Amino acid sequence: MIVVLLRHAAAGDRHEWDGDDSLRPLDERGRRQAEALRERLLARGVTGVVSSPYTRCAETVAPLATALGVELELDDRLAEGATRGDALAALSSREGFVACTHGDVVETVLGRSLKKGAAAVLELDGGEASIVETLKAP
Repeated sequence: MIVVLLRHAAAGDRHEWDGDDSLRPLDERGRRQAEALRERLLARGVTGVVSSPYTRCAETVAPLATALGVELELDDRLAEGATRGDALAALSSREGFVACTHGDVVETVLGRSLKKGAAAVLELDGGEASIVETLKAP
């Protein structure tokens, strides 16, 4: 089964954000990245979108969901601090989906980091995730 694991786009510095970090939105660069990601991911033939409920993640993939004409699904198992098992469970029944999450979750699943707005195309098999391809951030 193939899914795309995406690290959210640029959202400024968390230490400069005044308020609940889960509500921190994309910055101007992040909004441009989200628009560019929409086109790149549409070209890959994705069929659905799931996201951490954090604002910056949802905003990263909202343009893609709109273009696909699908509902943006929010899943707490992709939120900051999620375990590898939780993140993989969130992906396990979502063939062809893009899953937007956070840097710490990406590292937990992949064993390495991705830049903001970058993604990894994964093949999931029995609770294991293998990287098929890495997509650079726009």
